[in-house]
Amino acid sequence: MRLRLLDLGSYLGDKQRNLYEGLSAMSCFHRVSLGFFIGLCVLYQCSALEVDTNQTAWLFVNASEASGRKIPDTLFGIFFEEINHAGAGGLWAELVSNRGFEAGGPNTPSNIDPWSIIGDDSSVIVSTDRSSCFDRNKIALRMEVLCDTYGTNVCPDGGVGVYNPGFWGMNVEQGKQYKVVLYIRSLQSVNISVSLTGSNGFQTLATANIVAADVSNWTKTEILLEAKETNHNARLQLTTSRKGVVWFDQVSAMPLDTYKGHGFRNDLFGMLADLKPRFIRFPGGCFVEGEWLRNAFRWKETIGPWEERPGHFGDVWLYWTDEGLGYFEFLQLAEDLGADPIWVVNNGISHNDEVDTSSIFPFLQEILDSLEFAKGAPDSAWGSVRAAMGHPEPFDLRYVAVGNEDCGKKNYRGNYLKFYYAIKQAYPDIKVISNCDGSTRQLDHPTDFYDFHIYSDANTVFSMAHTFDHASRSGPKAFVSEYAVWKQDAGTGSLLAALAEAGFLIGVERNSDVVEMASYAPLFVNANDRRWNPDAIVFNSYQVYGTPSFWMQRFFSESSGGILLNSTLQANSSSLLIASAIIWKNSDNKNYLRIKIVNFGSNFVNLKISIDGLKPSSFQSLGSTRTVLTSSNLMDENSFKEPNKVAPIKSLLEKADKNIEDVLPPHSFTSFDLPIVSTELWIPGTDSSSKSSI
Repeated sequence: MRLRLLDLGSYLGDKQRNLYEGLSAMSCFHRVSLGFFIGLCVLYQCSALEVDTNQTAWLFVNASEASGRKIPDTLFGIFFEEINHAGAGGLWAELVSNRGFEAGGPNTPSNIDPWSIIGDDSSVIVSTDRSSCFDRNKIALRMEVLCDTYGTNVCPDGGVGVYNPGFWGMNVEQGKQYKVVLYIRSLQSVNISVSLTGSNGFQTLATANIVAADVSNWTKTEILLEAKETNHNARLQLTTSRKGVVWFDQVSAMPLDTYKGHGFRNDLFGMLADLKPRFIRFPGGCFVEGEWLRNAFRWKETIGPWEERPGHFGDVWLYWTDEGLGYFEFLQLAEDLGADPIWVVNNGISHNDEVDTSSIFPFLQEILDSLEFAKGAPDSAWGSVRAAMGHPEPFDLRYVAVGNEDCGKKNYRGNYLKFYYAIKQAYPDIKVISNCDGSTRQLDHPTDFYDFHIYSDANTVFSMAHTFDHASRSGPKAFVSEYAVWKQDAGTGSLLAALAEAGFLIGVERNSDVVEMASYAPLFVNANDRRWNPDAIVFNSYQVYGTPSFWMQRFFSESSGGILLNSTLQANSSSLLIASAIIWKNSDNKNYLRIKIVNFGSNFVNLKISIDGLKPSSFQSLGSTRTVLTSSNLMDENSFKEPNKVAPIKSLLEKADKNIEDVLPPHSFTSFDLPIVSTELWIPGTDSSSKSSI
C-alpha cells in the first residue's frame, strides 16, 4: 500500500487547525471521549462533522506470563561519527582549532587557519617552520616581532601577535576557569600576554602573562584563566610588545568543568545521557574509511599525550581534527555513559582504494593491537599504554564491526574473513559484525551480527517497520546501526521524520528477537558546519537543542532490557497506526506498562485499549501518564529560538485500568505509562529460577 502524507494545514481548515493546536497545547487532559471532543468543537465554534473522528482502533495487550519476551539489553543506543564537527568543536571541549598548526599540511609555509595575525607587516611577521619538538607533528608557528616598547617602531597598545577564534567562537563564561597550555621557544627573554577576549579583541575576559628569561629550549607552560565576564563568541590571544622571534606550538585551551574532567562538554554529554544509550558505535561511518586510505582513521595516532598526536584531515567530511577525541576517549565516553563500546575498524578499504586480501596483515595487526589496548592486562604491550593514560583496568569492549558499508567492495569478503578468524582466535568473547545485510538472504560467511542501514523518505521508513517481520529467526541478528529519514521530508529535523522513524523503531522493538541493536545517525551537528541533514542534536558554542528525532528516541530509552508484550492492533479503516507494549522498571525499581502508538495518518483516531492478563488490582492510577509528541505542522522543527517547539508533552492519565479510551491526534506519537504492582513474568527460554520480577 502506498502511504499518503498530508500536511496538517492542508487537511484542517482554520477552525479545525485551531482546535488541534488547542488540544496540543493542553498540558493535562486525561481521558478524552468523543463527547468531550464534540464539546470542544462547540467551544471552538465548529461542527462535529468538521472533525473526522470516525476512525476507531482497538489495541489488545496480553500482559500474561506467557506473552512476555525479554528485549535485548542492548537494543537502543547511539552512533557517534566525526561529522558536522561533532567531536572537534563539539563534544570534545577543546576551544582551540588547529592547536598544533598542522592543519595546513607538513610543508612550509603552511596555512594556519583559523589563526589570524594581530598587527601589520611593519610590526609582526608570522610564518611556519618544521622546528617543533614533536616528531609526529613538526610544524610550529614562528612569530617575528619587529616593533618594541621604545624606539622608532613602537608596538601598538596591547601588542602584536596571533589569535584563535576556536570553532566559530569560544564560549567563555563568567566565573569559570580555563586551562591554557602552550609550548614556547625563543632565543631572547619573553613577556607574552595570554588572554581570552571578545571577538574583536577589545573586551578582555581573562588575562595572564608568561615572563621567562630563558626559553631557548621548547618549554611547556600552563596558565589558569578565570573569566570575569561572559562572551559566547570569544577568542584566545597571544600577544607581546617585545622585539624578537618567538615560536609557539600545541596551544590548547580547555574549560576545567568538563564531564568528570574527561574532556567532554557537559551540556552535550548530558544530551547523550538523557537517551540512556546501551551502546555507542564509533568513530564512524565514512570517517573510518576515508575517501582514500591515506586519510583513514588510524587509532595509534590518536592515543598517548595529546601534544604528540599528529591529527589528520578527514577527507570525507573535509575538515581537520587534532584527535583530542581519540580511541581512548571514545572508550572512556562509553564507560561514562554506561554503554557498550562498538569499535568500527578499517579493514583495508576506503571509498576509492582497497588493500588486497593477500596484503591485509598490517591492517589486521593494527586491529589486534587495538583490542589489546582496550582489553589487555596493564602490563601487556598495548595495555600498558592504556594504563599510562590513566586507565589500568581494561575497558569492557565486546563488539567489533569490520568496515562500514563495504560489503559490495571487491575485497571485502576476503578481508572480512581474515579479520573474523583472527579476532575470534585472539578474543573469543568479541562479537564480530559484518557489513553484509542478512535480513532477506542467508549470508555466505560467519558473523555474530549483520549491519543494516536505512536512509530514505518518510513513507518508506515508516513502511519499513515490517522489514524484519519475515527475517529468518535463525542465524545472525541485525544491528541497525544507521537509520533516519532524510532529504526533503527531513528538512533539518522535522516532526514528519520523527514520526516515520518512530514507526520504524516500533517495528524494530516488536522484532527484537532478530534485531539486537539500533541507532540513529548522525548524532551531532554544529550549526555552523552542517555537512549532513538531519541530525539528532544541534549545537553551537554555547547552545544545544534536540530535534524531534531526538525526542522520539527518548520514548524508547527504557525499552532495552524490558519485556515485550504481545499486542494486536485492529482498526475499522485503513489507518496508519503501529503500536507496541512493554513492561519496564524505573530507577526506583517501580514497574510500568508502557504502550507506544504512532498515528501516521491525517485523522483523529478513537483508541480503545484493552489489557488482559493482569489482575485489576495490578493497576495503580496514581502516577499514570500520557506523553504526546506532535505539532501543528508536519514540517515543524526546533531551533535555538524555539528549542521545544516540537517536544513531548506529558500529562496525567486519569483512572488507568485494564480498559482505556483516548483520542490520538493526527500525526502524533503517544506513550501511555501505567504503574503496575510487581508480579512475576515468565521469560521464554529461562528456567524457573530466572523469572524476572517486574
